[in-house]
Amino acid sequence: MKCVAIDDEPLALRLLSQYIAKFPSLELVQTFDDAIEGADFLNKNQIDLLFIDINMPDLTGLELVAFLKNKPIVIFTTAHKKFAFEGFELNAIDYLLKPIDFERFSRAVEKASDHFLAKNISKEEVPESIFVRSEYKIVKIDLPEIEYIESLEDYIKIHLTGTKPVLTLMSMKSVLEKLPAARFSRIHRSYIVPHNQVKSVVNKKVQLSSGKELPISDSYAGFVEEWMKR
Repeated sequence: MKCVAIDDEPLALRLLSQYIAKFPSLELVQTFDDAIEGADFLNKNQIDLLFIDINMPDLTGLELVAFLKNKPIVIFTTAHKKFAFEGFELNAIDYLLKPIDFERFSRAVEKASDHFLAKNISKEEVPESIFVRSEYKIVKIDLPEIEYIESLEDYIKIHLTGTKPVLTLMSMKSVLEKLPAARFSRIHRSYIVPHNQVKSVVNKKVQLSSGKELPISDSYAGFVEEWMKR
């Protein structure tokens, strides 16, 4: 993904540049410490992912994003929690509080990557099943049968409708890479859900078709906006 970072603090821009450089899937095209210059560049160039501070002189990050004609995927970076609601109102994929921790940054990039793939993958490329190793066997998992996926330290448990769960030695990140991002989302460090199994969202919890309730962590609050669009 082609990236741009905008922040009026040079140290913040330097940190973002260092973090972005650690991801082979990201290409940092340009950085700006002036929001107006950044806005001009974004309106003249095709960018996939924007990291942008909110509290800046002349033009705030919120105003800049609202002003853009062709909006990239947006990750807001700020020292102020009070802007979180406004950020998600503009369909930002995530919201990072300064000082930004690398692990938290990584999760935001993961969400942005999933969203990017979901927008660009063709229907012909979407799989209907995945294969995992379980109990010394290779097991085929049909995607429509997945109720939800649960993390159990080094293992994951794939809960299925109408049959017993499948336990496999795999990370949440690895299984997400196998799943079509247009149909599955991580809602918590311990849970992944298929969008078609989610019937309602209330009090930071999703209720599945089965009646099972799962928590939504603050790190994945953007899931609600994505789910409502589908």
